[in-house]
Formats: sequence, structure tokens, C-alpha cells
Amino acid sequence: MNKRVVVVAGGGGFIGGHLVKKLLDLGTCHVRAVDIKPLEDWYQVSPAAENFAGPADGDARDFRVCRTVCRGASDVYQLAADMGGMGFIENNKALCMLSVLTNTHMLLASQEAGVKRFFFSSSACVYNADKQVNPHVTALAEADAYPGLPEDGYGWEKLFSERMCRHFREDFGIQTRVARFHNVYGPNGTWRGGREKAPAAVCRKVIAAKASGDHSIEIWGDGTQTRSFMYIDDCVEGIGKIIDSQIYEPINLGSSELVTINQLVDIAEEIAGIKLKRHYKLDAPRGVAGRNSDNTKIKSYLGWEPSISLKQGIAATYRWIEEEFRKECNAADAKSLATSGYSHGSKPIPGDGYVAESKHMDTWRQGIPLGYGVPG
Repeated sequence: MNKRVVVVAGGGGFIGGHLVKKLLDLGTCHVRAVDIKPLEDWYQVSPAAENFAGPADGDARDFRVCRTVCRGASDVYQLAADMGGMGFIENNKALCMLSVLTNTHMLLASQEAGVKRFFFSSSACVYNADKQVNPHVTALAEADAYPGLPEDGYGWEKLFSERMCRHFREDFGIQTRVARFHNVYGPNGTWRGGREKAPAAVCRKVIAAKASGDHSIEIWGDGTQTRSFMYIDDCVEGIGKIIDSQIYEPINLGSSELVTINQLVDIAEEIAGIKLKRHYKLDAPRGVAGRNSDNTKIKSYLGWEPSISLKQGIAATYRWIEEEFRKECNAADAKSLATSGYSHGSKPIPGDGYVAESKHMDTWRQGIPLGYGVPG
């Protein structure tokens, strides 16, 4: 049987690694996994896939690489992006915006190669920030992305790339599908180093607190900010359902289980069997006050929505991070891993979006949500 060729850009990443394994398990796909990271740095490596790794062979910002991996493919899953948790995306806006090169070149190469279906991983960061100023947020429906006021940098790039997918479908006939991910988490993901997201960071901090004997935890913000978190298995299942569907518009792919960050900590503490003293870092990046996924449309289209509970997903994630912690860390590491940091790009700029040369101009704030990136 001839297997159809599918490409997973970002196949060495967290979601991409899980998706590659899922596609291989189907038994009907020849999978090309593509990632700029060297193979030894991939989150998961599937030997049965055709792996394109490293800057020379796996950099999907390079049109030459995109042309190579898309040749003969029927489906492309475009997950590759330079991103991380809130600490990363608030302080590396230029790097986040440069993902537009990846999305543009993957679309161009797919259209040139006659790819039939193209999946793009967008983000809940595209939503208008004025609709997310209260922790008791009304769940975000797909129409709430407009008028456009997404998160600065990362959100703007995702919103632009959504439009590009739409126009490639309209103008060239490539069947593009777009899902707006809401905070994906689970095993085999980033759990330290500055790019980790809240669930992994909280699990690591609780584990570190137990190991160090210092029963306290640092929380970014005041802990009242609300989010929904989607477990990786639900995410991968949703990707498959969406690319197989006739959903032409961007669609939410996220859990509708809304929790505060304090409640997320409660869950991790319960799993660990410990109670910690909480210290709130009010000058840390915290994002919008509240964000949740309105799943009305995905349920109407598919009769399905993500359903794995946060307690169930965090339990699995906690156990995996705990095992990684034991393999890689000792008691001396525990204290440093009890806090989170974040890294800047090659030319750091203040987190509120201006450089010194432009901060007195009245135009630099345009397109930046009120209070975005401002400590506290």
C-alpha cells in the first residue's frame, strides 16, 4: 500500500512530537518531521519518521527547506514557531513576529507542490485584549478576534497568518484549516529554561519546593488571572478532526474548564500532598486578566470538544516532570528551579513595546493593548 506523505513542521517540538507519533500509529502515513533544533534536542524522536533536523535541513524559515519537505506531500501540519510561555512572548516580540517567514514559506511551498490540505496552528493570543480585562471573562467566541487587538508581537503574527491561510484557500484552492490553541500542556514538553507555560512551571515549582525543603512557591501576578488549559491528547485528537472537517473558518481548540492560577497551584499541591506558602511576583509578565474558550462552534461542527479534566491532565504532567527532575537535577538545583525566569532576544527591549528612540511618539502605543507588558 502506498502511504500518503504528510509533513509536520515543528515535529521536534512539544505538540509536533505527539502529532508525529499519532500519525505514525495510523499506519497510513509516511511522516516527514521538520525542526530547526538538532535531533538530540527534539522533545521526542520517532525513528520511523523521515526526520529533517537542524538549521541546514530543518529550518522552515528557509524557502529551500520548505520546498524540499513539501515535495510530493498531500498534507502539511504547520506547527513550527518561535514561542514559549508569557515570559518569553512578552520579551521576544521580534522573534515571535519572525515566525511569519515560516508560515509564508510553508504555504508557498505547499501551494507549489500541490499539497491538498494545510493545517495552521494559531493561538488564543489573537483575541481582542479589551475582551480579556476581567478574570471573570466571558468565554471567547471566534468572532471576538475582531476588531483586531491581539497580544503584541506573537498575537499579531498569528492573526496575520490566519488571514494568509484564508486567502491561499480562496485564491489557490489549497484546503487550509486553522485552529486557535488554548494553552496546551502535558508530558514531553518544556518544563524549565524560560519557555515553559504555566502548568509545567507550577508543577516544577511544587516539585522543587518539596525537594529543597523550602515549602514556598513564587506565582507570577496575583494568582487571580484565569485561563483554560488543554491536555495534549485532546489537542492532537482535535487537530485530526479539524483537518478532516469542512471547517473553513478559524476555530477554537481548547478546554472550556476555566480556573485561576491559584486554583492551578491548588491542583498541583494536592497531587504532591503538600501545602506551600505563596509569594506573588507582581512585576512579572502575566498576560491578560482572563481567557477562556467558547466551544459552541466546535461542538456544532464536530459534536466534540476537549474533555480531559485539568486534574487528570496535571496529574500525568506532574508525574512526568517529577521523573525528569529526578533524572536531571539534584538537591542543589531545587532552589533555583523553584522560580521562573525568561530570556530576551539578541537585542532586549522593554516589555511594554517601545525603544528609547520612539517612546515619546504618540504612535508607538497604537495596536498595543492598554497595560500590556506593564508590571503589575
